[in-house]
Amino acid sequence: MAARGAQRPNGHSQPSKICQFKLVLLGESAVGKSSLVLRFVKGQFHEYQESTIGAAFLTQSVCLDDTTVKFEIWDTAGQERYHSLAPMYYRGAQAAIVVYDITNQETFARARGWVKELQRQASPSIVIALAGNKADLASKRMVEYEEAQAYADDNSLLFMETSAKTAMNVNDLFLAIAKKLPKTEPQSTSGAGGRGRGVDLSEQSPQGRGQCCSN
Repeated sequence: MAARGAQRPNGHSQPSKICQFKLVLLGESAVGKSSLVLRFVKGQFHEYQESTIGAAFLTQSVCLDDTTVKFEIWDTAGQERYHSLAPMYYRGAQAAIVVYDITNQETFARARGWVKELQRQASPSIVIALAGNKADLASKRMVEYEEAQAYADDNSLLFMETSAKTAMNVNDLFLAIAKKLPKTEPQSTSGAGGRGRGVDLSEQSPQGRGQCCSN
């Protein structure tokens, strides 16, 4: 579920602090990265999602008490031929979601490779979440929950099993990431290679979409 307390009737209430963070999704092709983002940003699911080419960029916000956390989301392509582009997207990212398919053991092995790469090359303070997607296909499970949880614990990762199809844990995953991100030391970010720990936009007029959290 999305965080409550975000609704502002008629758009009038005390202004909240707005922090902006770059988040990147990584994982093997067809594990459901784009579907997770689509579910989080638009509340939609498409049974047949076209493969991402290069990367897609979307934004969505969640609310924590008096702070609005705006995610700049880079959804990267999973095909091997795009692997060399990945550092351009995770460089300067404050958060990453590494996605695997619980029905495919190979995608879990690939996810561990992404985690290792992030630990070696991304920002030392990056918040990494591991998402075991397609939890609605539990009858075809090949990666045990306990195995993934133990791996996440050993590597200090956030971990949830998710289902973009049923929306299970999708908003909760982004909310958990938002809670772990620092809400201080604002610096500017820009583009795919933006740096900084977060952008404080609290002095900017919060006009535009007016929606703080996804439903």
